[in-house]
Amino acid sequence: MSASVRTRPAAVAGMFYTGEAPALASEIATLLAEASAPAAGQMPPKALIVPHAGHIYSGPIAASAYALLQPMRQQIRRVVLFGPAHRVAIAGLALPDADAFATPLGVVPLDREAMGQAVTLPQVSINAAAHATEHSLEVQLPFLQGILEDFRLVPFVVGQARPHEVAEVIDLLWGGPETLIVISSDLSHYLTYAAARQKDEATSASILHLSPLTEFEQACGALPINGLIEVARRRGLTPTLLDLRNSGDTAGDRSRVVGYAAFAFAEPGHVD
Repeated sequence: MSASVRTRPAAVAGMFYTGEAPALASEIATLLAEASAPAAGQMPPKALIVPHAGHIYSGPIAASAYALLQPMRQQIRRVVLFGPAHRVAIAGLALPDADAFATPLGVVPLDREAMGQAVTLPQVSINAAAHATEHSLEVQLPFLQGILEDFRLVPFVVGQARPHEVAEVIDLLWGGPETLIVISSDLSHYLTYAAARQKDEATSASILHLSPLTEFEQACGALPINGLIEVARRRGLTPTLLDLRNSGDTAGDRSRVVGYAAFAFAEPGHVD
């Protein structure tokens, strides 16, 4: 890439995930290798919901979803990624003022043509500040770089947006088998282990029944999740729960935990 390309640098490398390229590549490869193999005959998904905590906490759960992409590693050429705003309050959905995102594993080019289409919608804007330190999108990139061969990214930070506004963006960029939709979200935050298990199981049941989430306490990415649920209901997608755990199961104590889940959504005719 030329020096004139505007690249959003890695903001949370060395904090949310390993900051050194060889170690990060090894970490991602190990997480993907340890993930459960797809069930016999299971088709790769059209959409995923994956967590976005530090890899030591939520990496194994996220890997259970990304491992499903192995059969499509050459076919998927565009990833439309939605993550909730944690650092900057925004209205609607924000695209970055950049041409690429960087991680220690290299540079991911952005799909500027798709971004140009999306920004014509009234709920979509360009907001560099919303992306500058946001981790919910960045932590997904090493997994995508580790599993896919050649792809472009369309990254949205989701602020105050109604489900149909997110759904409209998803529909606009739906594409064909070359396009993957990814929603980045953790579940409950800072409950006791038992309380988190109960709440996260109820949230998981809502997602599996394509019932919109009613509160942010269920998931920090409730808004983009609800946008996907609206699209899934209309397009007849079938959700599958891949993993449901929390930080007390992975790398934290059980007094205050964060919940994580991974879901895959298959298009009609793509389920056994």
